[in-house]
Amino acid sequence: MTVPTVSFTTPVGPAGAPLVVLGPSLGTSTILWEDVLPLLATDYRVTAWDLPGHGASPAASEPFTVEELADAVAAGTGEPFGYAGVSLGGAVGLALALRHPSLVRRAAIIASGAQLGDATGWHERAAQVRAQSTSSVIMGSAQRWFAPDSIARRPELSGRLLHALQDADDESYALCCEALAAYDVRDRLSRIEIPILAMWGEHDAVAPEAKSTEIAAGVRHGTIVSIADAAHLPPAEQPEAVAAALLEFVRKAS
Repeated sequence: MTVPTVSFTTPVGPAGAPLVVLGPSLGTSTILWEDVLPLLATDYRVTAWDLPGHGASPAASEPFTVEELADAVAAGTGEPFGYAGVSLGGAVGLALALRHPSLVRRAAIIASGAQLGDATGWHERAAQVRAQSTSSVIMGSAQRWFAPDSIARRPELSGRLLHALQDADDESYALCCEALAAYDVRDRLSRIEIPILAMWGEHDAVAPEAKSTEIAAGVRHGTIVSIADAAHLPPAEQPEAVAAALLEFVRKAS
């Protein structure tokens, strides 16, 4: 295992303001956060990062774990920060809270869980992408990612997110799947002492309410919030509601 390389956007927001780091869902890029970021950047410096082989991050060729992704994010910041991540990015948030509690001030875990999916399914998806490319998972991802009206409401952004999936490096995507196959921090939630916000989309079948409830009940200081009319990508589907929930959480935890 090697620590993967991840790329960050240039921070946006007032100089000297606290840093907030935004994490991606598998198959997406920093596009996921582009409508939320300016709403947070009025009061905070905000940056977003890409998974290996996604967006601006270089491709990976060696296996890595969710914990090693967390180490890469921690190494790339250089200062304490608040964190919000979606799905795999949310899993990274829990790993950050466990491995780097002195660096991460608080974390919002969005459309995610302390464990996601089943190992067999992740290994099967990794094999499919290696054999047929990420294009073969576009239809299934669109069905999982978006609430019934999301694509019609935001067709341009939805299309760009699906293009980001198509453009993702096949091997890096497969390695992310394998990292998720091995990911399970359910028995370690009680060790997390920083404030945690667990957020789920009303129509999310991948990480439904029970996943957020498990996180909030398991950590020392957990709260939960639902985002209406969203499924697995709330920041893209309902950016204003997500930004409002994040700002409320960050200000309470300050």
